[in-house]
Amino acid sequence: MTVLTRRGFGLVAGGTLFAPHVLRAAPDLSKVTLRVGDQVGQQQSKLKAAGLLDDLPYRIEWSVYPAAVHLHEALKAGAIDIGGANDSPTVSAIANGSPATAVAAWDNGGRGTYLLVPRGSTAGSLADLRGKTISPTTRGSVAHHLVVGELRRAGLTAEDVKLAFLNPVDAGAAFAAGSIDAWATWGIYAARVRGVLGGRVLSDGKGINSGLFVYSATASALRDPGKVAAIADLSERVNRGYQWSRDNRAAHIAWFKTFPRQDDQIAAALYEDEASHRRVAIDDVFVARLRKTFETWRSVGILGGDIDFDRHVYRALAVGGPA
Repeated sequence: MTVLTRRGFGLVAGGTLFAPHVLRAAPDLSKVTLRVGDQVGQQQSKLKAAGLLDDLPYRIEWSVYPAAVHLHEALKAGAIDIGGANDSPTVSAIANGSPATAVAAWDNGGRGTYLLVPRGSTAGSLADLRGKTISPTTRGSVAHHLVVGELRRAGLTAEDVKLAFLNPVDAGAAFAAGSIDAWATWGIYAARVRGVLGGRVLSDGKGINSGLFVYSATASALRDPGKVAAIADLSERVNRGYQWSRDNRAAHIAWFKTFPRQDDQIAAALYEDEASHRRVAIDDVFVARLRKTFETWRSVGILGGDIDFDRHVYRALAVGGPA
């Protein structure tokens, strides 16, 4: 199957032919409502703090989800038009039948996901957790991907530990109660474990996780010229949000302190996880990176079959929308 560049035509999930919106008459964005899925409300909170929601030419209807698996379930059901998640759950969702289509992506070099142990743990590496219970949070998540990678690095398999797949709230409660020996998680959950519970970082994901943050949309949204224009605009605002973090370190830390309610030290320690994001093209290299993540899942039996990821990317999104 061939997907042409933004100068021509392409395919959305399921093989539906579309013409890039840049070839159509500009839609009236004042009549558009974009339904956006947001993990824990972080994206909305940050864009608001950066002043990037002050002049929206369209309406956003936000929906908040505790983890990527829930966001992707909403995408699959058509409950939202677009939402962001790491490439690991994005690939998992596609492999499990979601027609989600990647429209924009950013790379932070693999930062932002952590394998944490309680402050009193004597474990110095994942090898020290042989026979212990680890929660990778949800199955197919970026945290699960980290655990798979660290097991490989230690020369272990999933059979050498006990994996407890829990949603973030239940995993946090189990970690606090001492019911699990380690927890792999991300974002505000990692911040709270480190700040409130004194959790210690055993791995920070670098060298294992891709660091890709992917905005995925539904096929129906990509057939709507107004929503495509709004998605282009929102993606540009998200990109400007990362630039705001780089240009305004103190303001970013002040925002992050109030969002997950952490102290200066934790907010500063996690600053680069967000500020290091750089936008990447939705191109052949990006498709290859999705496939690499899929091959990791397939090699450990989490996923099977094969996927034509070209059918799950949208290459025609205008970079630099009306924002």
